[in-house]
Amino acid sequence: MQMGDIEIKAFAAEHLEAAVRLSREAGWPHRPEDWQVAQQLSEGVVATEENGNVVGTALVTPYGSDCATINMVIVDAAMRGRGLGRRLMDAALAIGGARPLRLIATSDGLPLYEKLGFRQTGTILQHQGIVASARSSVNTQAATADDLPAITALDRQAFGADRTALMRRLFEIGEFAVIRAGSEITGFACIRAFGRGEVIGPVVAGNLKDAQSLVSHFLAQRIGSFVRVDTIAAAGLAPWLSEHALSHVGGGIAMSRPLSIQSAASTATTFALANQALG
Repeated sequence: MQMGDIEIKAFAAEHLEAAVRLSREAGWPHRPEDWQVAQQLSEGVVATEENGNVVGTALVTPYGSDCATINMVIVDAAMRGRGLGRRLMDAALAIGGARPLRLIATSDGLPLYEKLGFRQTGTILQHQGIVASARSSVNTQAATADDLPAITALDRQAFGADRTALMRRLFEIGEFAVIRAGSEITGFACIRAFGRGEVIGPVVAGNLKDAQSLVSHFLAQRIGSFVRVDTIAAAGLAPWLSEHALSHVGGGIAMSRPLSIQSAASTATTFALANQALG
């Protein structure tokens, strides 16, 4: 099969089943529901053979004009090394347009992303496992729908972009916990069904102790259940997660184009890059 026989076309709902198959073959845990959430919030492309078989995917999630994230970039194992990844990324870059772009790279994809002008901004650590024990938090409480505007504003401050549509969707499918200082919300966390169990993220907190409290809010309710948390290495949360039986199982390289290191990183602990928040 030559690259000229591969067509790049818009990602549609009809491609979801094939996308799930590709991600499973790549060892990703995404359920059909996880793909559906990502597809509904994004614009994307698929690569198809002449017979309609899907051999590649890429999604672009826009956050207004602030930025966009590129995620779910997958190439069928049998098609790798033929330039298909570059074609998918070229299509994704066209969708992103003039927005600053972010993505999470694997070591295999790193050379391509660097050629396309992306530069490393941090390291993502993925932790997961069966929750063995956790203490209930004393400074957290369940969020209500009335908290959504404040949570969205805090997320924008930490993430550096307006993710209103994402936050609304997460409120529909997940649970939120918050930390309050008087009438002000100073931190929040979300948990939702994902992959083999549930994923905690995004998490935004002003310090490591508050981040631990927000994660504990959910861990204490899920003893014996499978939970995943993705964190940035600089946040310092990883050792604590390992102590709670959430083992380090991999991760990725956070990248952006143009280079943009979040100034908030030193004051806000943020786990949930778009790639993790969507998958």
